Amino acid sequence: MFRRREAVPFAFVAEADRFRSNVTPPARQRPSLSQVANRSLVGLTVVAGLVGSLLFGLPAMDPGSSAGHSQKSEASHRR
Repeated sequence: MFRRREAVPFAFVAEADRFRSNVTPPARQRPSLSQVANRSLVGLTVVAGLVGSLLFGLPAMDPGSSAGHSQKSEASHRR
């Protein structure tokens, strides 16, 4: 197989690293009040869900209270 390699001037390669376009991108539009309110409500809902799951999950993860302990106390009251 014959492979054809073209010579590339070093100045072109060096210039490619620092090339900048003269075309400016369009300006970003500012979000409207309803978009800001929507984003903040979604964020607040996510945070409230995480806090709620933590509050409901902490008693279940408490090593001091176990299901066997409460069953034992109920059995002693039945006698």
